[in-house]
Amino acid sequence: MNDSLQRCPWCLSDSEYQQYHDYEWGVPLHDEQKLFSLLILEGAQAGLSWITILKRRKGYLDAMDNLDPDKLARYNDSDITRLMLDSRIIQNRRKLESAVSNARAFLAMKERGISFSNWLWAWVEDRPIQNHWSSLSEVPAVTPLSDTISRELKRLGFTFVGPTIIYAYMQSAGLVNDHLVQCYRHYELLPG
Repeated sequence: MNDSLQRCPWCLSDSEYQQYHDYEWGVPLHDEQKLFSLLILEGAQAGLSWITILKRRKGYLDAMDNLDPDKLARYNDSDITRLMLDSRIIQNRRKLESAVSNARAFLAMKERGISFSNWLWAWVEDRPIQNHWSSLSEVPAVTPLSDTISRELKRLGFTFVGPTIIYAYMQSAGLVNDHLVQCYRHYELLPG
């Protein structure tokens, strides 16, 4: 890793965090499975820092069938009980139950012929929102759009999708470019 690069300050405390910042955060994501997995992990983050979830991501994938919605949708109480004993993940019953109900909501959309990726990206007209923040204090935690998407996801049966979680999701999935203007990734992620 080239440490002479200027990065967003939130990732500087940990090399795994820097890797995530450099190669994943803010990169437009369209893959249905990856978008679903990321939504589950963002929900798991509620009340915690992202680094906490990032360091457990492999544990989630290993413990929860690669966060495959087809498999998660079939989980029952015994699966939740098993997961509550797994130290590789956050042992929060409501968050684990949410992963199962979100898998079911995701599949219900699919059964109605709705691509989750297309649905999500339509909110930004298939183009990432390009912000130009100079400091972390300027970056919002919630926007009117994240509030609207949150309400619509809840209406569709999703849980742990509040407006703050959804804005963080939009940032990580690349629907919005919130790399600070001083960060080398800001300009790399600008369109053509």
